[in-house]
Amino acid sequence: MGKGARAQPLERPWDFVYRTQEEPHAIRRRAILKVHPEIQKLFGYEPLTKYLVVLTVALQVWVASYVKEWRWPYYLAATYVIGATANHSLFLAIHELAHGLGAKSWAENRLIAMVANCPITIAYAVTFKPYHMAHHAQQGDDGIDTDIPTYLEAWLISGTATSYIDHTLRKFVFMFCQIFGYALRPMIVKPDLVPVDRWILLNWAVVLAFDAVILTCFGRSALLYLLLSTFFAGSIHPTAGHFIAEHYVFEGTAETYSYYGPLNALAYNVGYHNEHHDFPSVPWSRLPLVTQIAPEFYSDLPQCYSWPGTVLRYIFDDAISPFSRVKKRRDEKAD
Repeated sequence: MGKGARAQPLERPWDFVYRTQEEPHAIRRRAILKVHPEIQKLFGYEPLTKYLVVLTVALQVWVASYVKEWRWPYYLAATYVIGATANHSLFLAIHELAHGLGAKSWAENRLIAMVANCPITIAYAVTFKPYHMAHHAQQGDDGIDTDIPTYLEAWLISGTATSYIDHTLRKFVFMFCQIFGYALRPMIVKPDLVPVDRWILLNWAVVLAFDAVILTCFGRSALLYLLLSTFFAGSIHPTAGHFIAEHYVFEGTAETYSYYGPLNALAYNVGYHNEHHDFPSVPWSRLPLVTQIAPEFYSDLPQCYSWPGTVLRYIFDDAISPFSRVKKRRDEKAD
């Protein structure tokens, strides 16, 4: 081993995984539709979504008003177990609505998304859509797909880690605070993608008005409950495992993984992630039917069997890092 060589037996990746071919979902979508054109009958919207959103928002308001006087251990437990789970469900309702899968018109979808946004306490429902559509349309494109950690993030977490323990602690901190990465990265990487318009202003007006009502009616502890619910929803939480499970490379060079476990019931079936990327016009309630109609295209793909297990593996497996993502080389784009 030459001077300056990294100590073994670390198998940590030092750069992203790169591909030059077309992203896999477009290829598989064409193949599936050739064999199973009936899948197009699943396209559309799910009317049930708006009712689930209203019930979840009502639950959060009730819990916020109920636990505001609780002692800290019970208050934090309720925030993590109930609040974070509910707000994470609202994250994924907004994801559905960004695809236009909750109502007939884009205006209706946006308005429902603003309602879902309220207990999250920070307006983002309108700005989420353009960044997420770029993730779908140009998955893996450096500087466009803001779902991928930047090189600076990966270098700070993994590239400069001096040992297994150091690397593990850095990944733990990243996971604990990952919501800040998801919130801030798009604005830093591609700040000009979403110009301020009346919809963004309306989004902020609705959410800030909701925050003011909660503060006035129930006090600071109730508003803090909602804010902490949002933080924990994007932190080390069982449902937040999907952030890692969806696109981090765990087997070979596969860049998207599906999860078919019970937590999908709380997450608008976002675990059916290969199916969702293959057919983003299929709403959450009908995504399992894609797998049933075309099992030959999905049964042999690598899967995630546990979202909490994925979080633990990300933190403790030295071979998994922010570099464990697939990027498309910008200078060798496929036609």
